[in-house]
Amino acid sequence: MVVAAAAFAAYRIGPWSVAATPEVGTPRPLGTPVSVGGRSVSIIGAGDILLHPDLWNQARHDGGGTMDFTPMLAGVRDAVGSSDLALCHLETPLAPPGGPYTGFPRFSVPQEVVKAIKSTGYDGCSTDSNHSIDQGYDGIKRTLDTFDQAQLGHSGTYRSADEAKRPRIYEVKGVRVAHLSYSKDFNGLQRPAGQEWVANLIDPKKIEADAAVARSAGAEIVVVSLHWGTEYVHEPDVDQQTWARAVAGLRNVDFVFGHHAHVVQPVEVISGKWIVYGMSNQIARHEQPINENREGVMVRVTFTPAAEAKRWRIAAVEAIPTFVDLNPDIRVVDLERALADSALPPARRRIYEAAVDRIEGYLLTRGADQAGLIVRGVAAGAPTASAVPNVHRR
Repeated sequence: MVVAAAAFAAYRIGPWSVAATPEVGTPRPLGTPVSVGGRSVSIIGAGDILLHPDLWNQARHDGGGTMDFTPMLAGVRDAVGSSDLALCHLETPLAPPGGPYTGFPRFSVPQEVVKAIKSTGYDGCSTDSNHSIDQGYDGIKRTLDTFDQAQLGHSGTYRSADEAKRPRIYEVKGVRVAHLSYSKDFNGLQRPAGQEWVANLIDPKKIEADAAVARSAGAEIVVVSLHWGTEYVHEPDVDQQTWARAVAGLRNVDFVFGHHAHVVQPVEVISGKWIVYGMSNQIARHEQPINENREGVMVRVTFTPAAEAKRWRIAAVEAIPTFVDLNPDIRVVDLERALADSALPPARRRIYEAAVDRIEGYLLTRGADQAGLIVRGVAAGAPTASAVPNVHRR
């Protein structure tokens, strides 16, 4: 189906500068994307924003009685701002203003988080997850209406059949980037009969069709968010591996960001296609387990023009490790920036260094370093996990 590009929502994002390429063996400039030379577009994806009661209690404390989630996310603002397009993943539907609020298993969370998403620098979010229909159609509509009011993009859940046919397209430095989003299930809930369009299920044939529509609408780059995998398991499950190979074969898909597992999963290149299986959490506060789901990663991919007109190729992929501090306040930490601070207390430095070490290991179990993945916060030129026998193998 060919649809006029003018019918598709587009957001214009301003240009950013790119740093000079550092020499091998020297530290990379803090927080700046690697240089690829010439014209480029960088896109950063982040893990799950999953609001548990402890987080809205922290937001109420930070806001002095009113909810303010901005301090919790402020630690990644510089990393988010370093990219031309920044995409988050809001896993849960929003409650009416003032609540009531509920956590697991049927989430309904404070709308104030959207203000924090915006102030952190995100341009939009994927909204399709196993919790998308926790509050039915009203929850989806309320969430997307709130995003629209904040001038944030969204993809994966919809208010009408017509909206579901229109892929989210952002205009970035004159380049049109489409963002598609799908979930593996809805925790046993069913989409309303006749309204299955409210949220996308993972189906490679549908992804193929949607990506083709996005290209017809003028998209030059198509990135896909997939909410999939087994919670708290670092290696991709059978479904993830099967879907990854199917999506890797789709000509119109350029990159995959993975969500849902709440722990860091590997990055793999399949048939030349980059698959990020799982970025864990951006911010969450699970009851159990308590440690590994505090570790996360943001992934920044830089594209440059390909020889084929209206096509772009991947020139660099970088992983930015993150960590959720629980004391004295709940805060997401950009580990590269934190470790660059000479005033960081030694005990906390050891915690952060160990987290980076583990995150690197999880990311590289499928050879992504051999394909060129750069893990930020690890000294340039240092041996990677896969280069050291019996290290980081879980």
